Parts: sequence; C-alpha cells; structure tokens
Amino acid sequence: MTRKAYHSALNDEPDVRQVGNLSVLPIKTRVRGPAPLADPNSADIIDETLDLFRANSLFRNFEIKGPADRTLIVLILFVSDCLAKLGSVRATPSQLEANKTLNTLAVDNFPIPGDANFALNAHYAPPESRADAEYLRQYLTQVRQELAARLVERLYADGTGKPSKWWMAFQKRRFMNRSLGN
Repeated sequence: MTRKAYHSALNDEPDVRQVGNLSVLPIKTRVRGPAPLADPNSADIIDETLDLFRANSLFRNFEIKGPADRTLIVLILFVSDCLAKLGSVRATPSQLEANKTLNTLAVDNFPIPGDANFALNAHYAPPESRADAEYLRQYLTQVRQELAARLVERLYADGTGKPSKWWMAFQKRRFMNRSLGN
C-alpha cells in the first residue's frame, strides 16, 4: 500500500506571484517584509506547514503538484532544521530562549533556489533576475521569522515551560532525507 504525502491547498490559488517556480503566498504576520498579507480569518502557508509537518516528515518522496508545494517543502525543511537546532542545545531551552534561537536561525544567511548550495536545485527554477533573487530572499526571511515564532507558540502551548515531546520527537527526522543545511 502506497501512502501519499499531503499537499498544499494553495496550489490552485489564482493570481499568486511566482519567483522562479516558487509561490510567493500571502501570510498573516507581524513581521515587516515584502510578503503580501493574508486574510486573518483563513489559513496561510505557515498554518499549512505547521499542520502538515509531522505527517509529511514521515515521507521520503514528495510529488510536487504545484508552486505552493515548493514553498511548503522549503518551509517544512526549515521547521525540521528548527527542531534539530533546539534539540542540539545542552539544556532544555525556555520559550524565550527558543524564540531567540529560532529567530536568529530564521535571519541567518541561507541558500535560495539557484544558489550553488541550495539542497533542492534540481526541483526549483532559479529567480530570473538579481532583483527577483533579492525579493525572494527577503520574502523567505520574513516567512521564516513568522514560522519560527508560530512554531515556538506550538512547541510551548502546554504551559509546562518545556517544548512538546510530540514535536521534539521529530527533531532527527528529515523530510525527503534532506536538510536546508542551517
């Protein structure tokens, strides 16, 4: 029996900008940046990433069905790197420490499609211009910051002051056996 991974419901969204073949999707955010703003009452790509992370991280293969899936993949790999980063800390981090650590990881220099050290260049088209590449880097930085903040909220939602063991159990799991290399 073959199980299929879960795909983005945003693949069929009309009028979504693409840089290369990656969707620049609207997000609900408090972080400044170039991302279009999403309807606060509907799910955005960050909600989707957090909802689908644990199920999709069990898959080694992922059939890309649209440009939003490419964005989803990058964000799932970032969540995986976040959990690995928190799991590598000697002492269990407090929520404040986790916020600081993951925000730093979010803004650190990272490869984008087209960069020589981007792990999935075979599946992504590079940006067409330097301006597009800079826009994509700024967009992904903003999305990573918002994703890190929401991930910490979910990790510490139980009020114990420790990250959820149900999330941290995935710190060594690698979606598609890949990492963004952060």
